[in-house]
Amino acid sequence: MKFPLDIHVCGLTLSGHLVFETLGFIIGYRYYSCLRKKQTDTINDSNRLSILIAATFGAFFFSRIVGALENPIGLIHSQYLMLDIFKSKTIIGALLGGLLFVEITKKFIGEKSSSGDLFTYPLMLAIGIGRVGCFTSGIYEPTYGEPTSFFTGMNLGDGILRHPTSLYEIGYLILMFVGLRSIEKLKPLKEGKRFKLFMILYLSFRFVIEFIKPGYTFMWGIGTIQVACLLGLMYYSKTIIKTLISPNYLFS
Repeated sequence: MKFPLDIHVCGLTLSGHLVFETLGFIIGYRYYSCLRKKQTDTINDSNRLSILIAATFGAFFFSRIVGALENPIGLIHSQYLMLDIFKSKTIIGALLGGLLFVEITKKFIGEKSSSGDLFTYPLMLAIGIGRVGCFTSGIYEPTYGEPTSFFTGMNLGDGILRHPTSLYEIGYLILMFVGLRSIEKLKPLKEGKRFKLFMILYLSFRFVIEFIKPGYTFMWGIGTIQVACLLGLMYYSKTIIKTLISPNYLFS
């Protein structure tokens, strides 16, 4: 396979990364819409729309901010600061920024119900499809892994066998999707616990896998994404502790 992968459609040459990233947004939103029609939503249309808008804006801004901070030295010396920030993005910043804006919005509109459960499976699907796009970019997208002699090593465009971290993440998301669905078929989760479980599991995975990705790190080899993951896990620390003490805390 040649990296980066370009897709040719009707005489146009499109970036594989852009195509799959766009498909992730579209398919993820369609899946969300289908789930909302099939399930009883305790949040009225007006409040759900406000939450959706808040999540979108929070995800957009924080994905750029956290993404740009992945390379703080480059950011300090940037000649086109706003352009570099706009071009940067990361799903961790999007998730945490969306979460922050949604919680603020819910307090403002007086919404007490949990709003994240309905987004959980569509988010997994959208992220997974988007990661296919990251994989097609090889080393030309800063999501590739360090060199490795492990049997999963792949040549991502520079002739060096590297960890295909995008494929690792896709595999993890599939396992998480199937696992959560299987658990919920056996025993229903309490309201809000599905999204919390997703965030805890995904943030934990990203914290670990960042150790095998190249990039700027602070002390102890920890980078910006990992700091963001730790902050997110601290936010969910109450759920983590209660679940470790009694797993039944999650179930109805």
